Amino acid sequence: MVDRQPDPDGELVSQAQAAGEGDHRPFEALVERHQEKVVANCRYMTRSAADAEDLAQDVFLKAFFGLPKFRAQSSFKSWLLRIKANHCLNFVQRQAGGKQVDIDEVSEAGAEELHVEPRAEQRVHAEDTREQIVAVLDRMTDTLRIPLILRDMDGMTYQEIADILGVRLSAAKMRIKRARESFRELHGEMTHREGAAP
Repeated sequence: MVDRQPDPDGELVSQAQAAGEGDHRPFEALVERHQEKVVANCRYMTRSAADAEDLAQDVFLKAFFGLPKFRAQSSFKSWLLRIKANHCLNFVQRQAGGKQVDIDEVSEAGAEELHVEPRAEQRVHAEDTREQIVAVLDRMTDTLRIPLILRDMDGMTYQEIADILGVRLSAAKMRIKRARESFRELHGEMTHREGAAP
């Protein structure tokens, strides 16, 4: 029998479930703990910076109303990311005119010296890296981008991804393998172009 790791959010979840009406402090603490990741991943999954905040707010609203039924069979974070994944998939499908995301369809991607403190330089580098990642993800198809985010950013298992996308396990694994290849290829192209720029 495998021992399950304790949920780091467990105590806050229990407090939020036991809180009286009007006392939203424990849930607000959960929101604060996970908001940045949820907003960022809504942005990555949907390619819509303009909608990311609203989508994240919807996700937390669904979590708030669903919390009384949450039985901790998984961690709160896993449960929250699953809500986020389903909500963002629905958004992507609506944006595509109600069309289902076809995960079997794989397309071909395509004067004065400034002194910078080491920490500031690291922050600038991290921001550049983040912007590069966003730019690469934006160039990927929904078919590849979404499973890649679910696996490599949300840390979902292949089986969870297969269940969310409604496909066989082998299909989910293949999409993620292709997505990683596409990401590396697009990132390489982008880096090469930037290096060649005057």
